[in-house]
Amino acid sequence: MHIEWFQLVFSYIFLIVGEILVLSALLHMIYQRRTPTSMISWLLAIILLPHLAVPLYFVLGSRKRRINSKAKSMFSLRSVTDLPVEQANPIDGVLRANGIPGGTQDNRFALYTDGTQAYRALLQEIDNAKDSIFISTYVFINDAVTVQLLMALTRKAEEGVEVKLLIDSLGSFPLYCFQQPFKKLRQAGATVLFFMPILQMPFRNYINLRNHRKIYLFDRRIVLTGGMNLSAEYMGPDPDPGRWHDLLFLLEGPAVFHYLEIFASDWAYASGHSMSITMDSVPPGQGDAYIQVVPSGPDIARDALFEALICAIYTAKKRIWIVTPYFVPLTSLQEALIIAHHKGVDVKLITPYDSNHITADLVRSSYMRELQEAGVEVALYKGAMLHAKAILFDDTGVMLGSVNIDNRSLLLNYEVVSFAYSIPIISEMNAWMETLLADSHHEMKTAGPLRRLAENLMRIVAPQL
Repeated sequence: MHIEWFQLVFSYIFLIVGEILVLSALLHMIYQRRTPTSMISWLLAIILLPHLAVPLYFVLGSRKRRINSKAKSMFSLRSVTDLPVEQANPIDGVLRANGIPGGTQDNRFALYTDGTQAYRALLQEIDNAKDSIFISTYVFINDAVTVQLLMALTRKAEEGVEVKLLIDSLGSFPLYCFQQPFKKLRQAGATVLFFMPILQMPFRNYINLRNHRKIYLFDRRIVLTGGMNLSAEYMGPDPDPGRWHDLLFLLEGPAVFHYLEIFASDWAYASGHSMSITMDSVPPGQGDAYIQVVPSGPDIARDALFEALICAIYTAKKRIWIVTPYFVPLTSLQEALIIAHHKGVDVKLITPYDSNHITADLVRSSYMRELQEAGVEVALYKGAMLHAKAILFDDTGVMLGSVNIDNRSLLLNYEVVSFAYSIPIISEMNAWMETLLADSHHEMKTAGPLRRLAENLMRIVAPQL
């Protein structure tokens, strides 16, 4: 009798707690003013699988976090040498209205589309560094390539160069769990930290908000950035036909100051210690590139990058060429692309024939078929995994950086991109994209009824990817 009474009480408590959690999740969704698509997706999951979906919502369901003292605080970049608004690119103006500083001129720009060139450039900048090396990456894999990078960083630390290495704990989970490869580097005086360490904060709802930025800073005056993480998949000393296709680019000049501010904000959160970044740190001009640096994520008050992309799509007159490894767009972005095509704009989507994520490939198919049926050109790259992220707008601007065209990159992760408004850079990107188009299939495989049904059903989970 006693056992039956205990089971009855436990069942009632379990039921009441479950109902409270469901109600809390629903109120939280309403309080956050989520999109209808996202709300419907979560509601359906909670109705069908409440015991699984409700805990997942509290782990994965938040975006901007302003109240919790444990969250990364908001920050804003400081203006350096903004062009007069009337001389600026229209995208620049939209970003300024959202609190992003205007673009800077007089930057040196160098593009690396080959993993071997990128690796050599990275090692060269490490070897040339005299005062500091600050590195932030999402993926750091312990392999033959990173062993060489760690050896180079250890040498610089032993020479007295300040070395800071910031790695995302989820993106590099194996190394986060087993950090032995960093022992010599730390003994040499370098500091290695993991962003939002999962095991230290498993229940703080941060697992969904990852640092996807790639920032490799040298002496506070040169930065290498783009989509390349640190592993043999992305770069190496010798050519490899199986290596992923990605972009890395070098900046030297005033724009580097904004990358320094972004790194300093991330480092202060991870370490608890602020870095001294004064306006005296603004590097002098070194070239003629017009560059605007745009961070996005939970530490930026508004979705400035997403708004700028939507604006650029609607105002494009000639073309919009998109290169992305994953394509799971928000409804507003998908509609904007179709409308642009109907206006006569040349819209092209260049994406891998098969990516490294089967689920993402299944989810993207419905959106890609919708574009193709509307007349948009969908190019499926036939080579090794295409991991690059870039968007070319007319002949006036190009976006380069770490952002994929999906909900996670555009609205959840900590990301950073650069908009380049200089003709030589735009021409270089145009030529590179044309090489991708020449090596792509331009028709998707026909889907049978069951495949099409599965693809369309996957739209339900698209907002969570």
